[in-house]
Amino acid sequence: MSKKNGIDAHSRRAFLRSAATLGAAAWAGGAFAQDALVDIINAPRRGVWDDQFDAQASRTALAVSSNNPIFSMETIYNTQTAIGQYQRIVSAGGWPEVNPSQRLELGVSDPSVRALRQHLIAAGDLDQSSGMSDSFDSYVDGAVKRFQARHGLPPDGVLGEYSLKALNISANVRLQQLNTNLVRLQSMSGDLGMRHVVVNIPAAYIEAVENGRVVQRHTAIVGRLSRPTHIINSKIYEVILNPYWTAPRSIVEKDIVPLMRKDPEYLKKNAIRLIDGQGNEVSPETIDWNAEKAPNLTFRQDPGKINAMASTKINFHNPNNEYMHDTPSQGLFNKLARFESSGCVRVQNVRDLTTWLLRDTSGWTRQQIEATIRSGQNNPIKLAVEVPVYFKYITAWAAKDGVVQFRDDIYQMDGEQELALQTTAGIEPVTGGLDGGIAQ
Repeated sequence: MSKKNGIDAHSRRAFLRSAATLGAAAWAGGAFAQDALVDIINAPRRGVWDDQFDAQASRTALAVSSNNPIFSMETIYNTQTAIGQYQRIVSAGGWPEVNPSQRLELGVSDPSVRALRQHLIAAGDLDQSSGMSDSFDSYVDGAVKRFQARHGLPPDGVLGEYSLKALNISANVRLQQLNTNLVRLQSMSGDLGMRHVVVNIPAAYIEAVENGRVVQRHTAIVGRLSRPTHIINSKIYEVILNPYWTAPRSIVEKDIVPLMRKDPEYLKKNAIRLIDGQGNEVSPETIDWNAEKAPNLTFRQDPGKINAMASTKINFHNPNNEYMHDTPSQGLFNKLARFESSGCVRVQNVRDLTTWLLRDTSGWTRQQIEATIRSGQNNPIKLAVEVPVYFKYITAWAAKDGVVQFRDDIYQMDGEQELALQTTAGIEPVTGGLDGGIAQ
């Protein structure tokens, strides 16, 4: 039998048949192809393939996600289990601090990687069989990505400033954080409604829950430390498509008037109209913008793409003049620190949430919602059935499979200063847009 490069023709034909089979599986269906890939990765005689680790790491972020609602008996049970796990970690001496002499990422060799491995093994992110060495290999890379995903950090496998700070919080402090949040979870163990919305403020995300499962999860931007989003139980009663935005007095005085002094066209460029007490429009040219006090007028922005709330406002009953809304600044959702608003909550992919909220309101299909937004006409819609909404503060919980989630204690409510990483680092974000006004 002929051979080429040490591989006989029969083996080559067998390999090609296997490859063709796998290719057909991928073409026929993604789930089957993924199963086939997993079988190959986990095969006991697979040899040494560098790519196997990358394939495993690519599934890391998905492995820590769950459709279990944060407020559920499952989450309470899993969090109690996690507390037992962390009690054992603390009793065993916790985990070591990681103090690298260089930036830790894939391919780096540094003595601190041993301490990193010990931490990741103790926390359940790295299998003990990976061993001890100074090498930041693909095993460690996958484990770091899993750690980052569990802490709400970008799972890039690089130990940057916040990943390292989160890593060096002691096991005992994490245990106390879990205990504190278990009490918060247990306080919400009643009937929340078959359909409801949960805004988890420190996680900066929103869950739409139906029949005990999360059907939508949205990235959010919530209030900064100096203007926090309020913790409240309420009901969503209205969606406004193409809302007007009315600037609060503080923004008029501190932002708009100074801008008008620099650029007399500012109001026109931003589609902001001046309205007097009788509802009449006032020309900006008739105002003395250098006067000591700002004019006693309403500053109202027309609906449109540059409107501070863009396409949508979601109203819920509350005394704080807060609401959920769209934003023209979509890039803000990609930021690590999403604590930038004046108390209101910006919602990524808000039209998906709007469609879900209006499901039982006659005449408001996704197509009708989109058509109305395109028209640019202000349109308030009362929900046929009000939907409960819960604004809560949960920084630690366990969802499934022993995956323990932690988030930054941005409002410093957990009793440990080091848990408020972004605040104690002195980088409290400033507002990234005009919100907090009265909209209609």
